[in-house]
Amino acid sequence: MQRFPTRSLLAALVLAACGATAQAQQVSVNGLLDISAGRSKAPGGTSLTGVDSGKMSTSWYGFSGSEDLGGGMSALFRMEAFLQVDAGTMGRFGGDAYFARNSYVGLAGKQWGTVTVGRNTTALFVTTLLNNAFGDSFGFSPSIRHYFTSGTVTGDTGWNDSLAYNSPNVGGFSFGAMTALKEVGNGGNWSLNASYGAGPLSLSAVVQNVKKDGAAAVQDSRTWQAAASYGLTNDIRLFAQYGQVDNKTTGADYKITGLGAKVGMGVGAVLAQYSHVQASVGGNRNTYTLGYDYFMSKRTDLYAAAMIDKQDGKSSGNGYGVGVRHRF
Repeated sequence: MQRFPTRSLLAALVLAACGATAQAQQVSVNGLLDISAGRSKAPGGTSLTGVDSGKMSTSWYGFSGSEDLGGGMSALFRMEAFLQVDAGTMGRFGGDAYFARNSYVGLAGKQWGTVTVGRNTTALFVTTLLNNAFGDSFGFSPSIRHYFTSGTVTGDTGWNDSLAYNSPNVGGFSFGAMTALKEVGNGGNWSLNASYGAGPLSLSAVVQNVKKDGAAAVQDSRTWQAAASYGLTNDIRLFAQYGQVDNKTTGADYKITGLGAKVGMGVGAVLAQYSHVQASVGGNRNTYTLGYDYFMSKRTDLYAAAMIDKQDGKSSGNGYGVGVRHRF
């Protein structure tokens, strides 16, 4: 029986295709597969039961590499694709671009930072996932849901045609900026972010303005968020977020508050997160999630989570799931 190539063989094939040698360039193949079984229902929606991909983390795989150019400078690239493990299909949904997670080439310097050009993940998404107990979970994180799947923020979690800069970390401080260039038929996007992390405390702030998603023009929205996390002990970490979304096209605005905690218990952790949306239109929303994440190894974990999701004027939403994640 033919077997799927190993990481080493895949990396060798990529090196050969790029015309590079292992001595001159470091290339890796990595990713994450997440699959679960459970039930979900959005407020006012229909209950669905089944097997799903990417409830705790969106499944993906990709190639990344760097080349030492000397003098403290290096060239780098990243090509990463989302996939749906339950159906064996590519993308997060039908019609999603192949390398929709990241697709860029860049230069990095130890003294001045990193510049990447292509499709880059937004700082708003990174700030949101780092400062809530459920990370980047579209299935269970109230914070991710309220910013990226509830009709508040416009635009995707990654921007096409973008130029991103990230500074070096100096004494715990770092900052970044990104723009998605204006093209015929659409506007341009921009964002600024700054963060501090030292000891148990982490602080982040980000603001972005969106006028396009991919090649299409979208409703003009401006979003800002301030977030923090604090480690009370080695086993207990608290999270807090506050942000506002102003949709300039429709006049709607949203204020989003999030609180969470992660409590370590041996090789596992209890996860709890709450988020509230105060909406000028569409009704306020409150979402609560409680879960448990158990690591069988550094690469493989089992998880269980349950959510209650309520929005004014709609029937209650809720959901639960049990799943497994594996990193490679």
